This record gives sequence, structure tokens and C-alpha cells, in this order.
Amino acid sequence: MSASKIVLRIVSISFTVLVFILVVYGLYQVGLYSYDYGYRIFAEPAVTESGGTDKLVNIKESMDSLEIGTLLEEKGLVRDRFLFVLQLKLSAYSKTLKPGYYTLNTSMTAREMMQVMSGEDTEEPAEE
Repeated sequence: MSASKIVLRIVSISFTVLVFILVVYGLYQVGLYSYDYGYRIFAEPAVTESGGTDKLVNIKESMDSLEIGTLLEEKGLVRDRFLFVLQLKLSAYSKTLKPGYYTLNTSMTAREMMQVMSGEDTEEPAEE
């Protein structure tokens, strides 16, 4: 074999190994991200540890789960609206959220917020 064929073969093998390493690394990173996101569905902590801030939220009859998640994210009650949607879909509260005014706190978990929003009593804002 000539030297050029040997060099070409070494470059080809090196390129194949590099592509294989990049694919394995990419799959590893996707696996880490997927595990982390999946774990957060069931164990997402509250936005703040304790105390927190009360926020008044108005859930309307026409709102779907993504709109509710977006509203909660805008108010600073959840970190990720899509994660809230998944949490809601996988919970027992997926069809039980009721429209109304709710006072939610940033120290509440998503499950605690769902419990409040699926309750019978709603708080009306104080009229001025």
C-alpha cells in the first residue's frame, strides 16, 4: 500500500471515531436533560423557599392549561410554563381547575397551586 492510502485510511478512521464520540456525547446530554426535566415534573420545588409573595391570579373560563401556565410564569409563580402544563396533565387536577380569583404564593409548589385552583371557594378582589 502506498503512503497516501495509509494516510487516507487513518483520516477516515479518525473521522468515524470523532463522529461516533460526538453522537455518544449528544445522546448523553439529551439523556441528562430528559432525566432532569422528567424529575422536575414530579419534584419541582417552589420558586421561593419560604415566606414568598402573594400574587392575585384570575383564571378565566376560556383559558386552557398553556394559558394558565403562561399566566403563572408571568406572575413569577412557576419557572417554566411548559413544565406546569405537563405537571397539570399528569396530575389528578387536569380537568378540575375552576375559573375565579385566587391568591397564590411564590412559596407554593405547582401541586399546591393546582389544589387551590381546583377548590370550590374563590376569592373576589376587594373593591375600592
